[in-house]
Amino acid sequence: MKRSVSKTTATALAGYDTILSGLVELLEGARRISARAVNAVMTASYWEVGRRIVEFEQGGKKRADYGEMLVERLSADLTAKFGRGFSLQNLYKYRQFFLTFPQILPTVSGKFSADKFPTLSGESGSESALSRLKGIAARFPLPWSHYVRLLALRSEEGRKFYETEALRCGWTVRQLDRQISTQFYERTALSRNKAAMLRKSGKPEAGDAVSPDEEIKDPLVLEFLGLKDEYSESDLEDALIRHLEGFLIELGGDFAFVARQRRLRIGDEWYRVDLLFFHRKLRCLVVIDLKLGRFTHADAGQMHLYLNYAREHWTNEGENAPIGLILCAQKDDAVARYALEGLANKVVAREYLTTLPKEKMLADEIERTRKRLESGTTAT
Repeated sequence: MKRSVSKTTATALAGYDTILSGLVELLEGARRISARAVNAVMTASYWEVGRRIVEFEQGGKKRADYGEMLVERLSADLTAKFGRGFSLQNLYKYRQFFLTFPQILPTVSGKFSADKFPTLSGESGSESALSRLKGIAARFPLPWSHYVRLLALRSEEGRKFYETEALRCGWTVRQLDRQISTQFYERTALSRNKAAMLRKSGKPEAGDAVSPDEEIKDPLVLEFLGLKDEYSESDLEDALIRHLEGFLIELGGDFAFVARQRRLRIGDEWYRVDLLFFHRKLRCLVVIDLKLGRFTHADAGQMHLYLNYAREHWTNEGENAPIGLILCAQKDDAVARYALEGLANKVVAREYLTTLPKEKMLADEIERTRKRLESGTTAT
């Protein structure tokens, strides 16, 4: 039978509060260390996955031509073996991670060399796979969630700036997200007193802190370890996209479904459009991009990229310029934004807005659906 210790007995013990607070501090610290250790190995693993994909693609022209097929097959096989974390979108992200951060690995002597990578067969001299991962992890001091956020930035200078400041100031991912969202890099570049701006950036705001429990239950960490949470971000995103697809079709006959997760290649980078519709009345494509986080200027820039590509490669003769819809499903703060910059003028844009579903209605629907999904209720 389980014995219970009364509150009176516990508080009567001399020095009890001291030992309790000490154990709480110890265990919270242990949780943080554990989460950061997993994060380091996770980041190194994903970088190595991206490197091997790129190396295989570049092994010959024939291989390069079938790069997309390679990623699709890897996604299916790795998902079958390891579960979540290896969707097409994630594998392309790992590939992008390597191409964006082509770090140089340390050799046994401690010097860095670009020609000491392990081969595809796994052979790497006397170094074990674990020691190789440790070497890679040493080059990436930030958590994986930070690099995911940095990958969304198109400016290399901005990316380096935020990476440096996040490391210097010890930013949590919430601080990093806030600084990017408020264009801290651009504001600092324009400021006459850059030193003061940089000093101010190190001060956390309410809500920036991440608890040890949140660190250890980070969905990205749980996904990497193959552990279950209430929901995974990838599962939530897929469910929201499926619901949004049905919701738009049910609004009436104007929205005609074209594709889900439509791929496009710009330069050496692959991207995916979450949903692609054709609006029958407006006679134009509607490019929809869904984000689980808050709306940022980087999201608007990426949509601009999609619309330019769609205008050039997907728009048929006689159709109007495509329009974009950015949906950001930030918890308790969903946002919907139309991107209409490709239209001829503001008058045309206003006409479009009177025909399209209201932004607030779409944001409210995303918010309701997210709450239903997270509570385990089927979205209808």
